[in-house]
Amino acid sequence: MIEYKVMELSVVTDESIEEVLNNWTAKGWHFDSLQFVVREASKRPSMAFVLFTREVAGQP
Repeated sequence: MIEYKVMELSVVTDESIEEVLNNWTAKGWHFDSLQFVVREASKRPSMAFVLFTREVAGQP
């Protein structure tokens, strides 16, 4: 069975993204995707969602 983890970033910087990626991959999670939320008034993302997955053994 695959387990999912979603991290919401309200501060979107290269440092905050690196911190989340390094932290959760070190815990055995695999990076899946990164989604940005952009408002019409700005080209800069206002938030981001980082998705991770991992295989859970022994579950149907």
